[in-house]
Amino acid sequence: MKTRTLRHAILILAAAILAQPTTTRAQDAPRAGLWHAWLDSPGGELPFGLELKKTDSGDYEASVHNGSENMMLTGASSSAGNLTIRIDHYDSTITAKISDNGKRLDGIWKKQSKGSEISQLPFHAVFGPTQRFTKSSRKTAPDKTVAGRWAVKFDSDKYKAVGSFEQQPDGTVTGTFMTATGDYRYLAGDFDGKRLRLSTFDGAHAFLFTATLGADDTLSGDFWSRDTWHEKWTGQRDSNASLRNPFMMNRYVTHVKMEDLHFRDLDGEMRTLSEPEFQNKLIILEIFGSWCPNCHDAADFMVELDNRYRDVGLSIIGLAFELTGDFQRDAKQVKRFKKRHNIDYPTLIAGTADKGEAKKTLPFLDRLISYPTIVIIDSKYRIKAVYTGFSGPATGPAYESLKEKIHDIIGDALLRPKTLWEK
Repeated sequence: MKTRTLRHAILILAAAILAQPTTTRAQDAPRAGLWHAWLDSPGGELPFGLELKKTDSGDYEASVHNGSENMMLTGASSSAGNLTIRIDHYDSTITAKISDNGKRLDGIWKKQSKGSEISQLPFHAVFGPTQRFTKSSRKTAPDKTVAGRWAVKFDSDKYKAVGSFEQQPDGTVTGTFMTATGDYRYLAGDFDGKRLRLSTFDGAHAFLFTATLGADDTLSGDFWSRDTWHEKWTGQRDSNASLRNPFMMNRYVTHVKMEDLHFRDLDGEMRTLSEPEFQNKLIILEIFGSWCPNCHDAADFMVELDNRYRDVGLSIIGLAFELTGDFQRDAKQVKRFKKRHNIDYPTLIAGTADKGEAKKTLPFLDRLISYPTIVIIDSKYRIKAVYTGFSGPATGPAYESLKEKIHDIIGDALLRPKTLWEK
């Protein structure tokens, strides 16, 4: 009787073991290393680099590669033949089925968009580093180049943009587009002498650009963003191509009534900007959204300013305009934003990302043109400068020039005798 009981117990244990998720089998776990990944964009394959590194816990570190940038994601884990890659700071995820002995992934990328909308595109990846785009039929290096500066016109934008590209002898191209409201961050791709292809994916941006170089030495092509946006663009070589002055794009009232500005903090408590904490300070209002990649670039710079000038009278206040209108969810995303950038200055929920609605809560501006927008206010609540958009690190010299100008404004206000700038 005891033997039958023991045998029965062993059979139950064996069945339980077989029923467990098969995460330990090699074919059910993705390979660690570099992957060639792509999204099925309406404009075609939108490629990017993906890297997975095994951690001591058995999960993975995950990063995406675009040009010179390697961006860390939240992390990844595999279970029962599936991989989940979390990109928490953009409220997005990649889920994929693992196949081909851990060397192929097929699934979907989803991202929270405005309200209850979800952006999504099919996702694929194969193990091993490969050329970003499918190799062209060309056998030799291109005899033409797109390297340099271009005056660019997107159909949806009344203002000119600037394209800035570098090209290697084999036709590899990196660079970015700068617009009046921000840059398109790190783009990478190729040029075969006639066709230009560029892409980027960072968990929020999913951009694909294509263009043809015409006999008149101009570019004409298409731009796709995520699953819904498409427009035409053209480019003309112009070494002097430039944007509108971002300090001159907004009109604003002279004085800010700080007592009229009241928003909830991330715990739901109402705060007003006339509180003693913000009085007799040089104030930067950082108008941003946690969903906005340019705002993430700007946040790193804001932290730099906070660390350098806080002790001599600078107070930075983040005003977040988020996607869903659900306070708890939006506050959670802003907390993730703060953690990612080690932000120590106050950050408040100011509303939703609709620019028309946002304008109503910012009565000192004639309109809200871009996220981010940086407003610098002196200790008498007079606006000293408004900077629209942000030229991030992908823009190189433009980024360094922006930082220098902001440092000059703050330094003039804080490091000279107060009697000079408070009059």
